[in-house]
Amino acid sequence: MLRQIKLLVFTILVVFTASSQTIEDISFGTDDTFEIVTWNIEHFPKNNQTTIDYVDRILKAIDADVYAIQEVGSIVKFNELVNSLPDYDGYLDSDKFRGLAYIYKKSTVQINSIYEIYNSSTYWRPFPRYPMVMDLVFKGERMIIINNHFKCCGDGRLDAANQSDEEVRRKNASNLLKQYIDENFANLNVLLVGDLNDILTDSDSDNVFKAYFDDAENYKFADYDIATDVSSGWSFPTWPSHLDHILITNELFDEYTDEDTVVQVIKIEDYITGGWSDYDTNISDHRPVAMKFKLNQTLSIEDEVAQAMGFNNYPNPFTSSTTFAFNTISEKGKIEIFNVLGQKVFSNKIVIGQKSITWNAKKMPSGIYIAKLSVNNSNFATLKLVLNK
Repeated sequence: MLRQIKLLVFTILVVFTASSQTIEDISFGTDDTFEIVTWNIEHFPKNNQTTIDYVDRILKAIDADVYAIQEVGSIVKFNELVNSLPDYDGYLDSDKFRGLAYIYKKSTVQINSIYEIYNSSTYWRPFPRYPMVMDLVFKGERMIIINNHFKCCGDGRLDAANQSDEEVRRKNASNLLKQYIDENFANLNVLLVGDLNDILTDSDSDNVFKAYFDDAENYKFADYDIATDVSSGWSFPTWPSHLDHILITNELFDEYTDEDTVVQVIKIEDYITGGWSDYDTNISDHRPVAMKFKLNQTLSIEDEVAQAMGFNNYPNPFTSSTTFAFNTISEKGKIEIFNVLGQKVFSNKIVIGQKSITWNAKKMPSGIYIAKLSVNNSNFATLKLVLNK
């Protein structure tokens, strides 16, 4: 009898503890790591203001540096959400049909540019939603994030003879994105994320991601262990299946294998009183997939100073011009550029409050250059530039 009473008390405590969790108890982001979350938010806002209120709390609780969002249905409501997040800014294209968006932390993420690729009618079949590239700097490191929402549905089999076959469309999208990364982002930290609408565990003959698995030296699905684990932990429990992925390039392999790196599906329904039913009704039918890692940086003293000053340039390497960005300077400053012989080839004063300067190098020969940022005639930071015409 005593044992039964103890068991009953234990059960009550477990149930009470689980039910007492709230969204604010979700813990993911830290000051020391970079966090990327991909989330199909299903026709946001799914249940109007109720959805906005929920998502506001969820994003604040997860506390990620970047959210790559799919299926935003209203730019007005999206802007309302972003305006309720004082630590964040957002980007959404005005074309509601595409529904791809970013929300990013203003204090940690510096945006170089955000743009679409494969955005012509020629690529409509593989990309009904044009991939959206975010080029950013985090703690002095440049990273590329490519947000996607592939074509849905199909029977799980690749019909190569039919270009309208859903699996063929997803395979062509995968191959085109790999080609774009190989040609444009070699040697950069790249994360390809999104609702890719297919599983990772198909056989070779039907696997739309085969090109990445065949190039395992350069690409890895960071969420592969989730895809091969129990179905209760997958991102799309309604089917169930795991459709939302984070693909990384080999520049991030060391970070991926670090013991502090975490890749997980965040089961938000565990923090809501109504559980999955409430989540599915008011928020989304997809769970977010998240990754956090520490950047493996070995910085010189000059690099550390440059990072502290927010001093960086984009693009680098570059073919004709590059733009320098830096923290606002409240004293006299200037940027000087020198060639490998130590000859000064460019000098520009920085106006108080200015945050960027562009160097037009069309008349300069290809080669290595050194940029120096100085304040009050003291060298503050340096950058190595690569001009490659």
